[in-house]
Amino acid sequence: MRRPVWAWLRVFGGLGILAGLLWHLGSGAFLDGLRRVDPGTLLAALAIGLLTTVFSAWRWCLVARALGLRLTLGRAVADYYRALFLNAALPGGVLGDVHRAVGHGRSAHALGRGVRAVVLERAAGQFALFATGAAVLLVRPSPVSAQAAGLLTSTGALIATAAVAVAAIAVACWSRGASRGGRAVRATLAEARRALLSRGSWPGVALSSAVVLAGYLGMFLLAARVAGVTAPPAELVPLVVLALLAMALPLNIGGWGPREGVAAWAFGAAGLGAAQGLTTAVVYGVLAFAAALPGAGVLLVRWGSGLRAGRPQFELEEGVLAEQGAPQRRP
Repeated sequence: MRRPVWAWLRVFGGLGILAGLLWHLGSGAFLDGLRRVDPGTLLAALAIGLLTTVFSAWRWCLVARALGLRLTLGRAVADYYRALFLNAALPGGVLGDVHRAVGHGRSAHALGRGVRAVVLERAAGQFALFATGAAVLLVRPSPVSAQAAGLLTSTGALIATAAVAVAAIAVACWSRGASRGGRAVRATLAEARRALLSRGSWPGVALSSAVVLAGYLGMFLLAARVAGVTAPPAELVPLVVLALLAMALPLNIGGWGPREGVAAWAFGAAGLGAAQGLTTAVVYGVLAFAAALPGAGVLLVRWGSGLRAGRPQFELEEGVLAEQGAPQRRP
Protein backbone atom coordinates (compact mmCIF):
# COMPACT_ATOMS: atom_id res chain seq x y z
CA MET A 1 0.00 0.00 0.00
CA ARG A 2 2.91 2.33 0.57
CA ARG A 3 3.78 2.71 -3.11
CA PRO A 4 0.30 3.92 -4.18
CA VAL A 5 0.24 6.33 -1.21
CA TRP A 6 3.61 7.78 -2.22
CA ALA A 7 2.45 8.06 -5.83
CA TRP A 8 -0.61 10.05 -4.76
CA LEU A 9 1.51 12.21 -2.43
CA ARG A 10 3.69 13.14 -5.40
CA VAL A 11 0.62 14.10 -7.42
CA PHE A 12 -0.92 16.16 -4.64
CA GLY A 13 2.45 17.82 -3.99
CA GLY A 14 2.63 19.02 -7.57
CA LEU A 15 -1.02 20.08 -7.50
CA GLY A 16 -0.42 22.01 -4.29
CA ILE A 17 2.46 23.97 -5.82
CA LEU A 18 0.44 24.81 -8.92
CA ALA A 19 -2.57 25.78 -6.81
CA GLY A 20 -0.41 28.09 -4.71
CA LEU A 21 0.94 29.78 -7.83
CA LEU A 22 -2.57 30.26 -9.17
CA TRP A 23 -3.65 31.73 -5.84
CA HIS A 24 -0.81 34.25 -5.69
CA LEU A 25 -0.27 35.08 -9.38
CA GLY A 26 -3.61 34.31 -10.97
CA SER A 27 -4.34 32.32 -14.10
CA GLY A 28 -3.09 35.03 -16.47
CA ALA A 29 0.52 33.82 -16.42
CA PHE A 30 -0.57 30.27 -17.30
CA LEU A 31 -2.89 31.34 -20.09
CA ASP A 32 -0.38 33.85 -21.46
CA GLY A 33 2.23 31.11 -21.74
CA LEU A 34 -0.16 28.88 -23.68
CA ARG A 35 -1.18 31.69 -26.04
CA ARG A 36 2.39 32.63 -26.92
CA VAL A 37 3.38 29.23 -28.35
CA ASP A 38 3.21 29.20 -32.17
CA PRO A 39 3.95 26.50 -34.80
CA GLY A 40 7.46 27.82 -35.46
CA THR A 41 8.32 27.53 -31.77
CA LEU A 42 6.94 23.98 -31.66
CA LEU A 43 9.12 22.99 -34.63
CA ALA A 44 12.17 24.44 -32.88
CA ALA A 45 11.26 22.43 -29.77
CA LEU A 46 11.00 19.25 -31.85
CA ALA A 47 14.46 19.91 -33.33
CA ILE A 48 16.01 20.51 -29.91
CA GLY A 49 14.20 17.45 -28.57
CA LEU A 50 15.60 15.30 -31.38
CA LEU A 51 19.14 16.43 -30.51
CA THR A 52 18.79 15.80 -26.77
CA THR A 53 17.00 12.48 -27.24
CA VAL A 54 19.58 11.06 -29.64
CA PHE A 55 22.47 12.01 -27.36
CA SER A 56 20.61 10.73 -24.28
CA ALA A 57 20.00 7.43 -26.08
CA TRP A 58 23.67 7.26 -27.05
CA ARG A 59 24.64 7.75 -23.40
CA TRP A 60 22.29 4.91 -22.47
CA CYS A 61 23.89 2.69 -25.12
CA LEU A 62 27.35 3.39 -23.75
CA VAL A 63 26.32 2.55 -20.19
CA ALA A 64 24.36 -0.55 -21.19
CA ARG A 65 27.15 -1.92 -23.36
CA ALA A 66 29.68 -1.32 -20.57
CA LEU A 67 27.47 -3.53 -18.39
CA GLY A 68 27.46 -6.26 -21.02
CA LEU A 69 24.00 -5.55 -22.46
CA ARG A 70 23.24 -5.33 -26.16
CA LEU A 71 21.44 -2.13 -27.16
CA THR A 72 21.38 -0.59 -30.62
CA LEU A 73 21.15 3.18 -31.04
CA GLY A 74 17.96 2.91 -33.11
CA ARG A 75 16.12 0.97 -30.43
CA ALA A 76 17.54 3.22 -27.72
CA VAL A 77 16.24 6.36 -29.46
CA ALA A 78 12.76 4.84 -29.89
CA ASP A 79 12.63 3.63 -26.28
CA TYR A 80 13.91 6.96 -25.01
CA TYR A 81 11.23 8.86 -26.92
CA ARG A 82 8.58 6.55 -25.50
CA ALA A 83 9.96 7.09 -21.98
CA LEU A 84 9.96 10.86 -22.40
CA PHE A 85 6.34 10.81 -23.53
CA LEU A 86 5.26 8.64 -20.59
CA ASN A 87 7.24 10.83 -18.18
CA ALA A 88 5.46 13.92 -19.54
CA ALA A 89 1.99 12.40 -19.78
CA LEU A 90 1.79 10.51 -16.49
CA PRO A 91 2.18 11.59 -12.83
CA GLY A 92 5.53 11.37 -11.09
CA GLY A 93 7.75 12.07 -14.08
CA VAL A 94 9.61 8.73 -13.87
CA LEU A 95 7.16 6.11 -15.14
CA GLY A 96 8.66 6.20 -18.63
CA ASP A 97 12.14 5.49 -17.29
CA VAL A 98 10.81 2.58 -15.22
CA HIS A 99 9.16 1.21 -18.36
CA ARG A 100 12.39 1.67 -20.33
CA ALA A 101 14.48 -0.07 -17.68
CA VAL A 102 12.15 -3.03 -17.21
CA GLY A 103 11.52 -3.47 -20.93
CA HIS A 104 15.19 -3.54 -21.87
CA GLY A 105 16.14 -5.68 -18.90
CA ARG A 106 13.52 -8.30 -19.72
CA SER A 107 14.36 -8.38 -23.43
CA ALA A 108 18.05 -8.86 -22.54
CA HIS A 109 17.17 -11.52 -19.93
CA ALA A 110 19.04 -9.44 -17.35
CA LEU A 111 16.43 -7.40 -15.50
CA GLY A 112 18.77 -6.22 -12.75
CA ARG A 113 21.45 -4.97 -15.11
CA GLY A 114 18.83 -3.35 -17.33
CA VAL A 115 17.45 -1.37 -14.42
CA ARG A 116 20.91 -0.42 -13.18
CA ALA A 117 21.90 0.77 -16.67
CA VAL A 118 18.99 3.23 -16.73
CA VAL A 119 19.69 4.37 -13.16
CA LEU A 120 23.35 5.01 -13.95
CA GLU A 121 22.50 6.75 -17.23
CA ARG A 122 20.08 9.10 -15.49
CA ALA A 123 22.54 9.63 -12.64
CA ALA A 124 25.19 10.78 -15.13
CA GLY A 125 22.80 13.36 -16.53
CA GLN A 126 21.79 14.60 -13.08
CA PHE A 127 25.43 14.86 -12.00
CA ALA A 128 26.23 16.97 -15.09
CA LEU A 129 23.30 19.26 -14.30
CA PHE A 130 24.22 19.56 -10.62
CA ALA A 131 27.91 20.23 -11.33
CA THR A 132 27.12 22.82 -14.00
CA GLY A 133 24.49 24.45 -11.81
CA ALA A 134 26.87 24.71 -8.87
CA ALA A 135 29.58 26.22 -11.08
CA VAL A 136 27.21 28.74 -12.68
CA LEU A 137 25.66 29.84 -9.40
CA LEU A 138 29.03 30.15 -7.67
CA VAL A 139 30.76 32.02 -10.50
CA ARG A 140 28.03 34.06 -12.16
CA PRO A 141 26.76 37.03 -10.09
CA SER A 142 22.99 36.89 -9.63
CA PRO A 143 20.48 38.04 -7.00
CA VAL A 144 19.57 34.40 -6.38
CA SER A 145 23.13 33.04 -6.44
CA ALA A 146 23.87 33.49 -2.74
CA GLN A 147 20.78 31.63 -1.54
CA ALA A 148 20.95 28.97 -4.25
CA ALA A 149 24.69 28.46 -3.84
CA GLY A 150 24.22 27.94 -0.13
CA LEU A 151 21.54 25.34 -0.80
CA LEU A 152 23.69 23.58 -3.40
CA THR A 153 26.69 23.64 -1.08
CA SER A 154 24.67 22.08 1.71
CA THR A 155 23.28 19.47 -0.68
CA GLY A 156 26.77 18.76 -2.00
CA ALA A 157 28.06 18.33 1.53
CA LEU A 158 25.29 15.83 2.27
CA ILE A 159 26.06 13.94 -0.93
CA ALA A 160 29.77 13.92 -0.11
CA THR A 161 29.03 12.66 3.41
CA ALA A 162 26.80 9.94 2.01
CA ALA A 163 29.49 8.98 -0.50
CA VAL A 164 32.08 8.70 2.27
CA ALA A 165 29.68 6.58 4.31
CA VAL A 166 28.99 4.31 1.35
CA ALA A 167 32.73 4.01 0.68
CA ALA A 168 33.38 3.13 4.31
CA ILE A 169 30.68 0.48 4.24
CA ALA A 170 32.10 -0.88 0.99
CA VAL A 171 35.59 -1.11 2.48
CA ALA A 172 34.22 -2.85 5.56
CA CYS A 173 32.28 -5.31 3.44
CA TRP A 174 35.31 -5.88 1.24
CA SER A 175 37.48 -6.68 4.24
CA ARG A 176 34.94 -9.14 5.58
CA GLY A 177 34.95 -10.95 2.29
CA ALA A 178 32.23 -13.45 1.69
CA SER A 179 29.09 -11.75 3.02
CA ARG A 180 26.22 -11.42 0.59
CA GLY A 181 25.86 -7.69 1.30
CA GLY A 182 29.57 -7.16 0.71
CA ARG A 183 29.43 -8.90 -2.64
CA ALA A 184 26.42 -6.82 -3.66
CA VAL A 185 28.11 -3.54 -2.73
CA ARG A 186 31.32 -4.48 -4.51
CA ALA A 187 29.42 -5.55 -7.61
CA THR A 188 27.39 -2.33 -7.68
CA LEU A 189 30.46 -0.11 -7.29
CA ALA A 190 32.33 -2.08 -9.93
CA GLU A 191 29.45 -1.73 -12.37
CA ALA A 192 29.19 2.01 -11.76
CA ARG A 193 32.93 2.44 -12.29
CA ARG A 194 32.88 0.33 -15.45
CA ALA A 195 29.80 2.05 -16.88
CA LEU A 196 30.71 5.67 -16.15
CA LEU A 197 34.45 5.91 -15.51
CA SER A 198 36.09 3.35 -17.76
CA ARG A 199 38.27 4.53 -20.63
CA GLY A 200 35.77 3.32 -23.19
CA SER A 201 32.75 5.00 -21.56
CA TRP A 202 33.52 8.25 -19.80
CA PRO A 203 34.42 10.43 -22.84
CA GLY A 204 31.15 9.57 -24.57
CA VAL A 205 29.13 9.86 -21.36
CA ALA A 206 30.65 13.28 -20.63
CA LEU A 207 30.15 14.55 -24.19
CA SER A 208 26.57 13.34 -24.43
CA SER A 209 25.70 14.78 -21.01
CA ALA A 210 27.12 18.16 -22.04
CA VAL A 211 25.13 18.20 -25.29
CA VAL A 212 21.91 17.16 -23.54
CA LEU A 213 22.34 19.84 -20.87
CA ALA A 214 23.04 22.46 -23.54
CA GLY A 215 19.82 21.40 -25.28
CA TYR A 216 17.79 21.78 -22.09
CA LEU A 217 19.28 25.21 -21.44
CA GLY A 218 18.58 26.23 -25.04
CA MET A 219 14.97 25.07 -24.74
CA PHE A 220 14.47 27.12 -21.57
CA LEU A 221 16.08 30.21 -23.11
CA LEU A 222 13.79 29.79 -26.13
CA ALA A 223 10.83 29.60 -23.75
CA ALA A 224 11.97 32.80 -22.03
CA ARG A 225 12.13 34.66 -25.34
CA VAL A 226 8.69 33.37 -26.33
CA ALA A 227 7.38 34.51 -22.94
CA GLY A 228 8.63 38.02 -23.67
CA VAL A 229 11.71 38.08 -21.40
CA THR A 230 14.28 40.50 -22.81
CA ALA A 231 17.09 39.96 -20.29
CA PRO A 232 20.42 38.77 -21.78
CA PRO A 233 21.15 35.02 -21.73
CA ALA A 234 24.00 35.48 -19.24
CA GLU A 235 21.49 36.86 -16.74
CA LEU A 236 18.94 34.15 -17.43
CA VAL A 237 21.22 31.10 -17.24
CA PRO A 238 21.43 30.98 -13.39
CA LEU A 239 17.65 31.22 -13.17
CA VAL A 240 17.18 28.54 -15.81
CA VAL A 241 19.61 26.22 -14.03
CA LEU A 242 17.59 26.52 -10.83
CA ALA A 243 14.38 25.67 -12.66
CA LEU A 244 16.01 22.64 -14.28
CA LEU A 245 17.32 21.45 -10.92
CA ALA A 246 13.82 21.76 -9.47
CA MET A 247 12.55 19.30 -12.08
CA ALA A 248 14.47 16.54 -10.28
CA LEU A 249 12.13 16.84 -7.28
CA PRO A 250 9.59 13.98 -7.23
CA LEU A 251 6.60 16.20 -6.29
CA ASN A 252 5.35 16.83 -9.80
CA ILE A 253 2.69 15.95 -12.35
CA GLY A 254 4.46 15.02 -15.56
CA GLY A 255 7.21 17.52 -14.67
CA TRP A 256 4.82 20.33 -13.65
CA GLY A 257 4.99 21.79 -10.15
CA PRO A 258 8.42 22.52 -8.64
CA ARG A 259 9.72 23.86 -11.97
CA GLU A 260 7.03 26.54 -12.09
CA GLY A 261 7.41 27.39 -8.41
CA VAL A 262 11.19 27.79 -8.56
CA ALA A 263 11.03 29.72 -11.85
CA ALA A 264 8.51 32.17 -10.36
CA TRP A 265 10.65 32.64 -7.24
CA ALA A 266 13.95 32.99 -9.15
CA PHE A 267 12.63 35.46 -11.73
CA GLY A 268 10.97 37.48 -8.97
CA ALA A 269 14.18 37.58 -6.91
CA ALA A 270 16.12 38.67 -10.01
CA GLY A 271 13.73 41.59 -10.58
CA LEU A 272 12.17 40.11 -13.73
CA GLY A 273 8.79 39.42 -12.14
CA ALA A 274 7.40 36.21 -10.68
CA ALA A 275 4.62 36.15 -13.29
CA GLN A 276 7.24 36.31 -16.05
CA GLY A 277 9.05 33.37 -14.52
CA LEU A 278 5.84 31.38 -14.30
CA THR A 279 4.97 32.15 -17.93
CA THR A 280 8.46 31.06 -19.00
CA ALA A 281 8.11 27.77 -17.13
CA VAL A 282 4.67 27.16 -18.66
CA VAL A 283 6.04 27.75 -22.17
CA TYR A 284 8.93 25.38 -21.40
CA GLY A 285 6.47 22.73 -20.22
CA VAL A 286 4.49 23.01 -23.46
CA LEU A 287 7.66 22.84 -25.56
CA ALA A 288 9.01 19.85 -23.61
CA PHE A 289 5.73 18.00 -24.10
CA ALA A 290 5.79 18.80 -27.82
CA ALA A 291 9.39 17.54 -28.04
CA ALA A 292 8.28 14.24 -26.45
CA LEU A 293 5.31 13.70 -28.81
CA PRO A 294 7.26 11.36 -31.16
CA GLY A 295 7.16 8.95 -28.22
CA ALA A 296 3.39 8.69 -28.66
CA GLY A 297 4.05 7.58 -32.23
CA VAL A 298 6.43 4.90 -30.95
CA LEU A 299 3.74 3.64 -28.57
CA LEU A 300 1.13 3.49 -31.34
CA VAL A 301 3.45 1.75 -33.81
CA ARG A 302 4.47 -0.92 -31.31
CA TRP A 303 0.88 -1.40 -30.16
CA GLY A 304 -0.18 -1.87 -33.78
CA SER A 305 2.67 -4.31 -34.38
CA GLY A 306 1.56 -6.32 -31.36
CA LEU A 307 -2.01 -6.46 -32.65
CA ARG A 308 -0.89 -7.62 -36.10
CA ALA A 309 1.25 -10.31 -34.50
CA GLY A 310 -1.78 -11.48 -32.53
CA ARG A 311 -0.14 -10.87 -29.15
CA PRO A 312 -0.70 -7.33 -27.87
CA GLN A 313 1.68 -6.72 -25.00
CA PHE A 314 -0.06 -4.84 -22.23
CA GLU A 315 1.33 -6.94 -19.40
CA LEU A 316 4.54 -4.94 -19.02
CA GLU A 317 2.77 -1.59 -19.16
CA GLU A 318 0.18 -2.63 -16.57
CA GLY A 319 2.84 -4.12 -14.31
CA VAL A 320 4.81 -0.90 -14.31
CA LEU A 321 1.64 1.15 -13.74
CA ALA A 322 0.80 -1.04 -10.77
CA GLU A 323 4.28 -0.50 -9.33
CA GLN A 324 3.75 3.26 -9.53
CA GLY A 325 0.24 3.15 -8.12
CA ALA A 326 -1.39 4.49 -11.29
CA PRO A 327 -4.87 3.32 -12.34
CA GLN A 328 -4.89 0.33 -14.69
CA ARG A 329 -7.16 -0.15 -17.69
CA ARG A 330 -7.51 -3.11 -19.96
CA PRO A 331 -8.28 -2.68 -23.66
